[in-house]
Amino acid sequence: MAGPVNLLPGIGRYIAEIEKEFIHISGERKSILNRFSGYLKKQIEEGIASDLIFICTHNSRRSHMSQLWAQVAAYYYKIPGIHCFSGGTEATAFNPRSVKCLRKAGFDIISGKSGENPVYRVSYSPDRDQIQSFSKKIDDDANPKKDFAAIMTCSQADEACPFVPGASFRLSIPYDDPKLADNTPKEEIAYDERCRQIAVEMFYAFSRV
Repeated sequence: MAGPVNLLPGIGRYIAEIEKEFIHISGERKSILNRFSGYLKKQIEEGIASDLIFICTHNSRRSHMSQLWAQVAAYYYKIPGIHCFSGGTEATAFNPRSVKCLRKAGFDIISGKSGENPVYRVSYSPDRDQIQSFSKKIDDDANPKKDFAAIMTCSQADEACPFVPGASFRLSIPYDDPKLADNTPKEEIAYDERCRQIAVEMFYAFSRV
């Protein structure tokens, strides 16, 4: 059972809503997510910390959302030893549309280093260090190099990386790309929906650990 944690108010309100949505996750998705929960549970039982790298092609949208929501879920459910990262098969930029939808969900995101690949400082609790978020390849110096779990968040990266060097566990949890709605009237809705789906599924997975 989750005890009190010190979350930013917007994040807390968002979580109160998404915990009610576990019942809407399909049986097929739950089967995949339960494998993720089982891996985390085994790590804890063996006293091993879990480094998780969430991977999509450009490390721009889904992998960032997954990394951040997984880290919040670990904190919320008080699961020790969880360290979340993200990466791509190539580096581009943390997409500003992703930043916008995560801010709407309650994250405090501060722009830091600017340029083609800006660096953001992301907060979800005053009790936790800020997360530095920027686009990077899987093997970037900011990411662990061995004994990590590779969580593939897009089918393209899943197909391009059948083997991820250094990973001791690999699992595909693919999400539809909100990029398909870029520059259309449905853009904001698409990003908000993907952010919420990822949040619901990450929280479901961590709630079962």
